[in-house]
Amino acid sequence: MLRSSRPPTSSPRSRSSAEEGTPVTETLTTETPAATTREAVNRPGGGTGRRKEAVARVRVVPGSGQWKINGRDLATYFPNKVHQQIVTEPFRVLGLDGQYDVVARLHGGGVGGQAGALRLGIARALLEIDEDDYRPDLKKAGFLTRDPRVVERKKYGLKKARKAPQYSKR
Repeated sequence: MLRSSRPPTSSPRSRSSAEEGTPVTETLTTETPAATTREAVNRPGGGTGRRKEAVARVRVVPGSGQWKINGRDLATYFPNKVHQQIVTEPFRVLGLDGQYDVVARLHGGGVGGQAGALRLGIARALLEIDEDDYRPDLKKAGFLTRDPRVVERKKYGLKKARKAPQYSKR
């Protein structure tokens, strides 16, 4: 395709005479606003979270930030720092670190799935406590969405869900 040698024309939108002389300035901020610490609402909440095959039944009670997951604390149940971060994220987003105690029963799935299930359960429990105040921030962070991805079933005639047996031409 050949390009013309003409200079580019202005956009088809017309400008008013007042707009032409004023420079357009936009201020863009790259900093995210710091999470403000909120006052904990003094009532308990409960929620259920699921991820892959894992199910978490969660109870969130006003307290000092203690964790009991299947009778163990957070650091012993999830020794991986990434999983600990995933689980504590709803509190961090809302600025409620250390203001609620968490009691959870987890079963099924693996460690990563259980961490995702626990995060959803905590978000739903916090929503039960104060929906009007907490919902926008939790929704924006994506903590209220159940991840629908599960393992695809194996099909007969195939080795796995999609892997075909080795093909031999002769």
